[in-house]
Amino acid sequence: MSTLPSLAEKKHTVAVVVFEGISPFHLSVPCMVFGDDLARLGVPRYRLLICGTPTGLVPTMSGFNIEVQHDLSALQEADTVIVPAWRDPDERPPELLLQALRSAHARGARIVGLCLGAFVLAEAGLLDGRAASTHWVWSEDFARKYPKVKLDQKVLYVDDGDILTSAGTAAAIDCCLHLLRRDHGADVANRIARRMVVAPHRHGGQAQYIEQPLPASGGSDALTVTLDWAIEHLEQPLCLDVLAERAAMSRRNFTRRFKLKTGTTVSQWLLNHRLASAQRLLETSDKAIDRIAELAGFGSTVSLRQHFSAAFAISPAAYRKQYRRA
Repeated sequence: MSTLPSLAEKKHTVAVVVFEGISPFHLSVPCMVFGDDLARLGVPRYRLLICGTPTGLVPTMSGFNIEVQHDLSALQEADTVIVPAWRDPDERPPELLLQALRSAHARGARIVGLCLGAFVLAEAGLLDGRAASTHWVWSEDFARKYPKVKLDQKVLYVDDGDILTSAGTAAAIDCCLHLLRRDHGADVANRIARRMVVAPHRHGGQAQYIEQPLPASGGSDALTVTLDWAIEHLEQPLCLDVLAERAAMSRRNFTRRFKLKTGTTVSQWLLNHRLASAQRLLETSDKAIDRIAELAGFGSTVSLRQHFSAAFAISPAAYRKQYRRA
């Protein structure tokens, strides 16, 4: 059972941690969501504390300074502690900050790591055995560095009760609005989202934003030429036998060399490129979805929808709406 004080009993204190080299955008997200005057919406406003070490003028990554009035002792009175994106995943946060987070969590505070802030929570040992998310660019580094954490690379944020983590950049907005929704309900969260001119709740996860660029040609050997050809002819019924024959290789030799070059299977490689092709067509063209299914090599709209939804947790139609040109 949560030990957090009821919001009806007292003003809920949110402490946002600041550090040298912080991203102003990541700092501004919780400030915008929790610094709004909620009294006009009929609910108590939050008490927002910006704290850190050092205090005083702290340089940001964007070349200007911000003034921090509270040190980390503010975490002792916080109901929610938010750590925005950490400046460098390879840099261990100060022990003073890690201990302050451990103490706040042990006291019953809700702890939030936005984007690379998840690295700070993991370094403090707060995510061991828990599900968590972080920016997809650094997900492999995170998984390697913190094997005890159950990393979910697809979702926009993970709510694990008293600890929450978000994926990259704009997913911090999704996570903070989710917290607001938890505290005050959907109507209040939706109204704040409208003031921010953002979606109250985005569908899908960050997997839909992971880059899958067309690979640069690696030379003129038979395997590379065959793979380049396959990418240009995804609409055809491609398979291992077709590609091996085109490369003038035995099935066994092609499979071995393909695995060495790509690190995956032929079927998964084809699926990845077909999904990437479908993404680009949905983003940049007005072609019907059934035509996109054909061009990307899925054969049918049903097949495209099944594979697309499984990979990105969003339907092709909903994905297109997010990229629809004005």
